[in-house]
Amino acid sequence: MGPQPLYVIPLAEVDRSHQAVVGGKAARLGTLAKAGHPIAPGFCVAVAAYERFLAESRLESLIRMELERKRFEDMRWEEVWDAALRIRSAFSAHPIPADVAAAVTDALGPYPVATTWAVRSSAPGEDSANRSFAGLHESYLGIAGHQAVLDAIRWVWASLWSDAAMLYRKELSLDPAKSRMAVLVQAMRAEEVSGVAFGRDPRQLSREIAIVEAVPGLCSGLVDGQVDPDRWHLRRSDGTIVEWHPGSRGEPGTAPPLLEEPDLGCLMRVLAAVESVFAWPPDVEWTGRRERLTLLQARPITTLASDSEDKRDWYLTLRPGMARLRKLRTRVADELIPAIEAEGRRFAAENLEALTDEQLADAIQERLDSVQRWKETYWDEFIPFAHGVRRLAVYYNDAVRPQDPYEFVGLLKGEDLLANQRNATLRSLAQRLKQNSPLCDAIERACDLALTGGESWQQAVLTAVRSTAGSEEFLAEFQRTLESLLDVAYGNTRLAARPDLILRTVLEMAHAAGEGGRHGGEAEKETAETLRKRLLAAVGPDRREEALETLEIGKLSWRLRDNDNLLLARVESQLLRAIDLAAARLRSVGRLVDEANVTEEAAGRVIAALRDQAGGKLVLPELLKTEPFAKSARTDETPRQLIGQPAAPGLETGRVRCIRSSDDLGRFQAGEVLVCDAIQPMMTHLVPLASAIVERRGGMLIHGAIIARELGIPCVNGIPGVVDLLKDGESVTVDGYLGIVTVGPPDFDMELLEKA
Repeated sequence: MGPQPLYVIPLAEVDRSHQAVVGGKAARLGTLAKAGHPIAPGFCVAVAAYERFLAESRLESLIRMELERKRFEDMRWEEVWDAALRIRSAFSAHPIPADVAAAVTDALGPYPVATTWAVRSSAPGEDSANRSFAGLHESYLGIAGHQAVLDAIRWVWASLWSDAAMLYRKELSLDPAKSRMAVLVQAMRAEEVSGVAFGRDPRQLSREIAIVEAVPGLCSGLVDGQVDPDRWHLRRSDGTIVEWHPGSRGEPGTAPPLLEEPDLGCLMRVLAAVESVFAWPPDVEWTGRRERLTLLQARPITTLASDSEDKRDWYLTLRPGMARLRKLRTRVADELIPAIEAEGRRFAAENLEALTDEQLADAIQERLDSVQRWKETYWDEFIPFAHGVRRLAVYYNDAVRPQDPYEFVGLLKGEDLLANQRNATLRSLAQRLKQNSPLCDAIERACDLALTGGESWQQAVLTAVRSTAGSEEFLAEFQRTLESLLDVAYGNTRLAARPDLILRTVLEMAHAAGEGGRHGGEAEKETAETLRKRLLAAVGPDRREEALETLEIGKLSWRLRDNDNLLLARVESQLLRAIDLAAARLRSVGRLVDEANVTEEAAGRVIAALRDQAGGKLVLPELLKTEPFAKSARTDETPRQLIGQPAAPGLETGRVRCIRSSDDLGRFQAGEVLVCDAIQPMMTHLVPLASAIVERRGGMLIHGAIIARELGIPCVNGIPGVVDLLKDGESVTVDGYLGIVTVGPPDFDMELLEKA
């Protein structure tokens, strides 16, 4: 037998020669300590401990499976996040090997029981002058107790496989499968001021300027971007203050500087000394002042910091901290959602028909500007807040450690979504038809005979069912539903202007009502309240308020993520309403001959035509007259199996119905397999009719996956080009357990055919 691997190394014994064993962060700190710089005492959990954990838990095969389920470069971010969550859950479920745990416990032994710890990543090769993993791997502060330290070590190991870290490795063309992780464990230092210091200006390394930033308390608030720091620019040669920018921390007036000149002088001497040790201008994290100064880490200033191609900062936004989520909760829930809702109502209430052509042009421009503004807000604020539900997922799994890493989805049940209000209203209308067979039959005959196209279609239905009992009340309620809950854009179609599509779905709901009960929600499913109690029991009374806040933000972010899509779609619908009216006017005077839908992309040309009364005919490129949905480029050859992600468990066989355009919404029949690019909130009313769901877009927290799990419908997503690979009427079996879609009759049916 060979020598026993070294799992734990005291930080005092580490230097730069240990980098491959303990990672760059720990190796640099050990080197600084040997050079006489003050660091917090502690130890390193070496790479060998991580490798021992992988070997005993057999997690390497799970990681390989997750990374090879699909070509990594073809995986969307949501799919990478799902893989990361499953890997993290597996790390949490496996105990640290006894010999590794004993080595860590022995290293903690000499310290007072009340010591709190900082447990931080130290991956070999994670930071260099060309790339920085700063913030991409996890750090845990204020950890108390031996078991809590062991748990934190596992979570730091797991953060090697976070979505942000894996995406950044992909960008840098690093092989994730070869990644390894060491962990740095140090006693916490709680000082009144902390910060970072740069030996040179990272935005312009040629300048002879150093930069110091300071915040009150721990440095984590600065590193996470949650606290606005005091900032000094100092001359490298003599430490003279060139500029000072006070931080804004919600205090009236300008607060006095957090650091005095002697503090800054001390930091400048440290920067010079660290640069002499490593021969590169450093980026130093520190806490305390003067004689209490402690160095927390030092790394090279990353030259890619100003490179627009480096997306590390964007990857960090994929997991906003609780402070950021709190701010977004107030901003999104209290300001933005009411504002976009009010804007949609205002646009809907405006009498566009009474406007002159010039006024209509202004109205289109106002709506166009509004759509663009809200789309920017969607990316900048709505999407970051939507990550609150992902934070809830990690929090729940770390505390409860369920066998199913998606058990937390049950916490989201029963939320008051706009889509749920719409779906409930449509089900109520369907129930009316179910209970009134003559009216149901009359509307079905009218749908078969009527021409699609707004008023002409509505008039045909009214004429056909006028004498049927209950028709007036039904159609009045249906019209209210269109105006209040279906005034949304799906592609370049206003659903409120296509009642034929919606009424056909209501008819399908009426025919399907009471059949099977498959979507009724099985009794064994955990309720949201049961899971809430499980979470609170797992975290204990000391963390109850933290858990409740995480839960509240997670549920709110899920609810608003659905609602903001619909509210933005309403503003887009009102833009299309104005464009449609303008197109009708231009057609009426012979200036627009084409009868195709005029889309949002043509708004600028329509505005110009309205304002130019003497202009000629308006010619729109073909691109601007078609709906932006994928059209099938399918060949006659179809693979027997399509492999995707298992997004909702279950096994169902049915006929394919591909949703490529708004017209397809009205063709969907109960029991069909819904195949689409992605389930959008504007079309979730189809889901209860489906026997299964298959999507191109992947992810466990996209709308299709969440709704499918809630209704007990199998779902497979993340299949590239699936709308082109399958065709309407084709028989498929959807296996939501394994993430496989089998094309053609099920194997059992094929056996019967062969015997026949």
